[in-house]
Amino acid sequence: MTITNLFPGRLRVTAVLLAATLFSGSVAFVSPNPRLAHSFRVDKNGWIFVHLQGSPSDIGYQDGYLLAPEIDDAIRMLKFYLGRTTRENWTFYRDAAQRMFWPKLTEEYRREIEGIAEGLRARGYKYDAIDITALNGWMELAYYYRPQLIRELRERRARGKAPGNCSAFIATGSYTSDGKIVMAHNCWTDYIVGERWNIIEDIVPEKGNSILMDAFPGFIDSGDDFAENSAGMLITETTITGFRGFNPNGAPEFMRAREAEQYSNSIGDFVRIMTKDNNGAYANDWLIGDTKTNEIARLELGLKYFKVWRSNNGYFVGSNFPSDPKIIREETVFNPYDKYSSMNDRKLRLETLMREYRGKIDVKIAEKILGDDYDQVRGRFAHDSYVICGHNDEDPLGVRQWGWGPFNPAGAVQGKVTTTDLADKMELWAHMGHPDGTNFIASEYFRQHPGYRWEGVFLRDMLSYPWTLFRATR
Repeated sequence: MTITNLFPGRLRVTAVLLAATLFSGSVAFVSPNPRLAHSFRVDKNGWIFVHLQGSPSDIGYQDGYLLAPEIDDAIRMLKFYLGRTTRENWTFYRDAAQRMFWPKLTEEYRREIEGIAEGLRARGYKYDAIDITALNGWMELAYYYRPQLIRELRERRARGKAPGNCSAFIATGSYTSDGKIVMAHNCWTDYIVGERWNIIEDIVPEKGNSILMDAFPGFIDSGDDFAENSAGMLITETTITGFRGFNPNGAPEFMRAREAEQYSNSIGDFVRIMTKDNNGAYANDWLIGDTKTNEIARLELGLKYFKVWRSNNGYFVGSNFPSDPKIIREETVFNPYDKYSSMNDRKLRLETLMREYRGKIDVKIAEKILGDDYDQVRGRFAHDSYVICGHNDEDPLGVRQWGWGPFNPAGAVQGKVTTTDLADKMELWAHMGHPDGTNFIASEYFRQHPGYRWEGVFLRDMLSYPWTLFRATR
């Protein structure tokens, strides 16, 4: 483990001692820079922890500077990956981001994005604010805007599919060991993307609440999404499979998600922020908790419609299925009756586990659930795309609803757990790699599946590390 800190003089020593207290390990110094005061980076168990603090431009600069190699790698990977999978080059994403997203960003987040680009340039990487905007919005553009554009133009081209991906739950009351909230999430995506989803960001902004969240390099929000803030709000989600809808005049989802992470003080605040000027992109079932009341909620957010469920004694699960009949009927092509689909199979398993562990759910049980490999519908243990800890790389069927072919290298890439008590201390547990503890070794995979060797330019080993506790700096 390495702690990288960029403080001048006495401040540098103080901050490193603080960081060393939080994360015991070796310390590496980088040249002093006053704009990096109060910020540092720690590499631990497959994760990169960064503490960012100050004005929007300084937070952005710290983010860009501390994570420069990872952001550069992420953009180069996306240029390659999106060019192959969506048949669009980076210019398409830049142009769309500049035209639709940049004008809708608030001044605060424009300054942060400009700061990220400035921090990158200070490290010798030539990116601008539009590159970073395209990076933040690439999922919205690839899976929501582009498919709609293709439908409107009636082109016969490979269509992007709104991603399903991810398994999650939030529980409270009689379902948890202490009657308080437990929230857990594992991120599903293509391994070429997900093995890079390894940032833990501890953000202390000038305005709003402090945030502790996981993130993709260069994102201003979590993205997959798992976050807690200093007002006691817990936030996660799973995307809606087969969603069709996008409003090019709405505010980008990544900005609204960051606003909700930073400025929500209640469930009502979260709903208001996410539904205002909604563009329909990255349509989700949001799972939300308020540790001040131990109330939980689910916001199912489409484009035309949304619905909210709330509970002080119950649970909500997410596995990429919608529940509101209006959203299912009018905004998706989802089939709620196909019990053999990954979405409905995992829903059944999660609901079964909620009942099985009722009154016992805590951090350890949550970690166990995220690593679960039992196919409830077929009645067997398996490494495939129909279990909570997905392994599409070992699945001869794949997931047609997401455009994942047989043995496509994708699945559960990491996991996170938090509780009321952890969030009160601004802590969370995180696991990089498959939560069931198995490793993905690229060379072995390519020997068995040479048809995917094209990904070898950027696809690398994805090792499973131990569960690790991260704590925000106060």
